[in-house]
Amino acid sequence: MNQLAKAIVDISMGEAPADPDPDEGKNPAAVALGRLGGAKGGKARAKKLSKARRIEIAANAAQARWGRIASAKKASASHGKAKKADKHGR
Repeated sequence: MNQLAKAIVDISMGEAPADPDPDEGKNPAAVALGRLGGAKGGKARAKKLSKARRIEIAANAAQARWGRIASAKKASASHGKAKKADKHGR
């Protein structure tokens, strides 16, 4: 709590320290290779896969993400349903 308060005061007074370099202490060549691979990775993978395989991967991802939600909605909807009464109220 005290560190946060001090940081807020320092920022408001214009005395905030410079942001540290996230790559400090790392091998510059390794950092460059990592950025290069990350920048082209998804595009290169998509280019390598067939259209059918990309569709299969997307369908699996959608099922993983939305399947849990859909099955939970079905369970909650069917769990609380009351039997519909006929025209005589039975």
